Parts: sequence; C-alpha cells; structure tokens
Amino acid sequence: MANHKSSIKRIRQTNTKRLRNRYHAKTARNAMRVLRATEDKNEAQVLLPKVCSMLDKLAKKNVIHKNKAGNLKSKLTKHVNKLA
Repeated sequence: MANHKSSIKRIRQTNTKRLRNRYHAKTARNAMRVLRATEDKNEAQVLLPKVCSMLDKLAKKNVIHKNKAGNLKSKLTKHVNKLA
C-alpha cells in the first residue's frame, strides 16, 4: 500500500480513468461488432459515422493509438462499401 498522500490520490485517479477508458473502449468494440454484423447497406451507412466518431474520440484521449483507429475505420469503411 502506498504511504504518501499524493500517491494514494494518484491510485484513486488511475482507477477512475481506467474504468472510464474500459467502458468507452468496450462500447466502441460492441458498436464495431454491430456494424460488421449488419447486412443492410443503408443501416450500415448510418452506423459508420457514429462508430468512426467513437474511434476518433478514443484516439484523441489516447485510449487507443491513432494509427489503430485509422486502420479500424478503414476496414469498417471497406466492409460497408462491399455491402450490396
């Protein structure tokens, strides 16, 4: 256990941020899963900007790397464009 007051506070802050990051990352992963499972092109085109926005926000907050966000957005866009 930490002895300094500042390190105890830092542990609390880190846990709070970790839980918040986990929530947002999991929400984005679920949204990507829904988008990949969608077979209707119109519905997928409506979902794509929302999912891309989620990924951009995660990259901006350094929850995921910006290149990973770009790669995921690219793959999802390709998937939506392939739908008939």
